[in-house]
Amino acid sequence: MIKNIIFDIGNVLTDFRWAEFLADKGFSEEEIGRIAKASVLTPVWAELDRGVWSFDEVMAGFIKNDPEIEEKLHKAFDDMTDIVTIRDYAVGWIKKLKEKGFSVYCLSNFSEKIERECKKGLVFREYMDGGLLSWNVKLIKPDPAFYQLLLDRYSLIPEESVFVDDLPANVAAGQKLGIHGIVFETPEQAWKDLEALNS
Repeated sequence: MIKNIIFDIGNVLTDFRWAEFLADKGFSEEEIGRIAKASVLTPVWAELDRGVWSFDEVMAGFIKNDPEIEEKLHKAFDDMTDIVTIRDYAVGWIKKLKEKGFSVYCLSNFSEKIERECKKGLVFREYMDGGLLSWNVKLIKPDPAFYQLLLDRYSLIPEESVFVDDLPANVAAGQKLGIHGIVFETPEQAWKDLEALNS
């Protein structure tokens, strides 16, 4: 019997809209591709989420990847307001789960800077029972220690819990600890998969 729903945040409850965000700042499609290859699509971005490096160190990593676009990288990421925006169903979905008696948590790779600058995109968290963001604990998915810390902190039983994430590798990491998994595609699909687990 599933009692606990654990959500990833990005591309499940929110849009991680980095390409649109860069377009909003006036960058061309070609510039967006080049900026992404120096930043979002590199291992350095994971260090932003891990929270061990300072933001200056992360930016230095981006710049090292493509020194010629240093100015554009600063324009892109010095202010990350609205790089993450809430999906319109997020609050209602969590409220519905709570009404049905589930406890709801989050487990997400998320940086301190984006949490601070995208607060309005994270308002659903006030309806949750708890959760972990990677930068707070210096761990990122799919490290099993990140999942185990959530289980331990909230005294969750893996077999009574399900993890909903858009990336199969992250779901699989939780399953290795006994947590049920749903690979998110749409809220309707995820709800049906949840019902199937509890049938």
